[in-house]
Amino acid sequence: MLLWALLVGLSFPAVELMGKLPPLSLTALRFAIACAGLWWLARRSSEFLPPWRVLPLYTLMGLCLAGFFGAMFWAAHHATALSMATLYVTVPLLAYLLGLGFRVERPGWQLPAILALGAAGALGLAAAEARRHGEAMQLGIGEAVFFLGCVSSALYPVLSKWGLAREWLPESAAVRTFWSLGLGGLAIGLLGLAIEPAGQLIAMRWQDLTLVIYLGLFSSALTFWLMQRATAVLTPGAVTAYGYMVPFVSMLLLFATAPEQIGWHWLPGSALVLAAIGLLLRQDGKGAQAR
Repeated sequence: MLLWALLVGLSFPAVELMGKLPPLSLTALRFAIACAGLWWLARRSSEFLPPWRVLPLYTLMGLCLAGFFGAMFWAAHHATALSMATLYVTVPLLAYLLGLGFRVERPGWQLPAILALGAAGALGLAAAEARRHGEAMQLGIGEAVFFLGCVSSALYPVLSKWGLAREWLPESAAVRTFWSLGLGGLAIGLLGLAIEPAGQLIAMRWQDLTLVIYLGLFSSALTFWLMQRATAVLTPGAVTAYGYMVPFVSMLLLFATAPEQIGWHWLPGSALVLAAIGLLLRQDGKGAQAR
């Protein structure tokens, strides 16, 4: 999951380098490339073709991905980056609460405390970034839609863990990733065709196509495969908690490209995020020894 956080953090600069292309159709293309990259690995599994009774679960998992990315792209035009970053820190706690409802999380105080510590650190990093851009927190329809997207994002690992616990989903992380990305990409693509000028993809520059292939293979296929592998051994709250490392990675990239931006206002959030991840790794290590 640390590798997952690094890959996700590195994907944001790549997205910013792209031209003004239709985001939903672009995401569908990314997911299609991701599925193509996972095909050879998933196809080797004897459980590659899912039984009919599992298709509704895969469809629901795909809709979770479509819901998050659709909400994120729509809210990006109706909410500030600070508002979205602030709301996104609720994902681990939402995953924990949803996991309790689906009985794939264990009640206790340690994990919620770590989640709260990480959320405080992520909020500190978001505030530092907002200070750099002069943004302010606000609440409106854009924030409400993005929060629903956050619920969808939190539900994805919960459904994966729930399906694994009932032995409905296969052990192969590649198979689970392939079908959820495939169905999610199909839903996002249909939505993009309905509301976006998808024909703009035809005029894509070769530089954009190169970035899309990179994002599809590394920022989609590899990251969701890593998440599915982690879901098999960690709880949904613990899996999503590593998302607190993403703004920390983005901060390090900022320092590497613009060292003049280094300031003490980045320190509190960074310290809290690192402390939370350290505690999470320690807790996961103890859990592994207990098993």
